[in-house]
Amino acid sequence: MLLSLFFFFVGLFLLYYGAEYLVEGSSRLALSFGVRPLIIGMTIVAFATSMPELLVTVFAALRGSVDLAVGNVVGSNVANIGLILGSSALVAPLHVDRSLLRRELPIMLMASLLLWLFALDQHLGALEGAVLLSGLAAFIFYCLQCGRQGQIEPQQQLDEVRNEQQYRRRDILFILGGVIALALGAELLIKGASTIARAFGVSDLLIGLSVVAFGTSLPELAASVVSAMKGELELSVGNVIGSNIFNVLFVIGISSIIHPLPVNPQLHTFQFPVMILIGALLYPMLMRSKFVTRTHGVLFLASYLTFLVVSFL
Repeated sequence: MLLSLFFFFVGLFLLYYGAEYLVEGSSRLALSFGVRPLIIGMTIVAFATSMPELLVTVFAALRGSVDLAVGNVVGSNVANIGLILGSSALVAPLHVDRSLLRRELPIMLMASLLLWLFALDQHLGALEGAVLLSGLAAFIFYCLQCGRQGQIEPQQQLDEVRNEQQYRRRDILFILGGVIALALGAELLIKGASTIARAFGVSDLLIGLSVVAFGTSLPELAASVVSAMKGELELSVGNVIGSNIFNVLFVIGISSIIHPLPVNPQLHTFQFPVMILIGALLYPMLMRSKFVTRTHGVLFLASYLTFLVVSFL
């Protein structure tokens, strides 16, 4: 038990500082290429912070813990909005680009609905995985096109950054170091948290929805909160939306191709609907304001806590 607690806290430490380096490197890299931080948040950072979900889901499926595998993704997506967006909004009200309402948020909701439809027969196989990965390729291409259209105008500071290649190399090292720390931190935290949870006789599905989902969402939590603290408010929101899209299209897509994923019917009664509804909640909130306010943050956190309580009942 003491070793598990040690793994847990070392994992937290690595996750936080990994996110710190990842945000720093990706933000400067975005500026050096003239791409808005929102686009970087929805691609590079979202991909990097989704790696723990991918590793956990694939390893869990290969070891036969399929309830943990699918539960991890569903629980992580709920945590990304309820816990992470809520916590980030408490740090600072998050500015939201109107384009999110027209483009990226609908894509996130459509991806979630598609996953639910594919899972209705209680099975996710290679065909479903191929469709999801095709959707991911289209999403990345779309983001890159938007990034080119929304490039930052050249400025003196920007030109200096572009002309100094050592800064780009440093930023890439920051990103790589951050990703390595995130992956190692997530592995240690999950190992410790799962051992503690199993000691109390908790099922694989509940472990996946709660402890493991929380652990694999910590990179997104750390990256988004650090972004909010640094004033990179677009990066914070873009990371959450992008990570949810990557979790469905990338994590489930690859995992179901590597190993078929049976889907627990219990997920259809509560967890899948909540995953979609909590994302849909963003629409009425953001139609009235360009910000995710602290009041919204409290509401999202309360929704996440309710989700956990009901899941355990």
